[in-house]
Amino acid sequence: MTWAGSSDAPPSARVAALAPSMQPSERRVAEAIAADIESAIDRSAQEVAEIVGVGRATVIRTAQTLGYDGYPQLRVALARELASGPMPVDESVDGSMLGALRAEVEAFSARLPQTVTALTDPQLEDFVESLDGATRVLVAANGLSAPLGLDLVLRLTAAGRPAEYLPDALGQEIAARQLGAGSVCVVISGSGVNRATLSVMTAARESGARVLAVTSFARSAVAESADVALVIPPVRGSFREELEHASRAALMLVTESLVGLVVARRGEQGRDARSATLSVLGHSLDE
Repeated sequence: MTWAGSSDAPPSARVAALAPSMQPSERRVAEAIAADIESAIDRSAQEVAEIVGVGRATVIRTAQTLGYDGYPQLRVALARELASGPMPVDESVDGSMLGALRAEVEAFSARLPQTVTALTDPQLEDFVESLDGATRVLVAANGLSAPLGLDLVLRLTAAGRPAEYLPDALGQEIAARQLGAGSVCVVISGSGVNRATLSVMTAARESGARVLAVTSFARSAVAESADVALVIPPVRGSFREELEHASRAALMLVTESLVGLVVARRGEQGRDARSATLSVLGHSLDE
């Protein structure tokens, strides 16, 4: 399986999304390139092979897995990414907690634009159309992605698109088995390999429902099992760092924005629903 996302996605985003499921030798090549883009631009395929400790053919296969014709085309894409990327962030701190916090936030914001580079218009249109037109919507999310599931349901309901979320994984699976044709199961999974979430997906598909996924890795079990998968590469850039830091900030940003697309698609109906929601909120506030 090679890169199937947007052709505009930069190499680093492609590596972040594909590396966890690459062959070990290709993964080493991809991560070595992503770790030092500037040097990779100046190196030949043979030089990269010698540094990583693989054959030249492996370097070429890696470039093709990332969606390029060969390593020369990958080098051009790397140069383009380097030229169009944000200015390097000064991560030096003054030793204070505030300085460390500022450095982390600035580094995060500099990498944030890559989160939507893997998406395409047809994917988004299919996702939003299926979500809007479903007779029933069940959201499945477990572990560290669970709060995103609840947040998405609350936002969809406020937008006039009723949805349901059960905090218990077994409850999600039971509900998924009862969805049926015309329904949709929206799966949110950062890692894309959560066992409980995969069980919910299987139950939903067996019921005849359509499965939509939001995940971080293009070749994960969740992405490959979904009817439509929106891949949001991890901001930190690698599966190891995803496991260590487990940030869901980029996924939450995208899921919140998806609700805005649903509201826009629903037109006056969506605006009326939001107006009703604001009215309820207004009555709930006190001085």
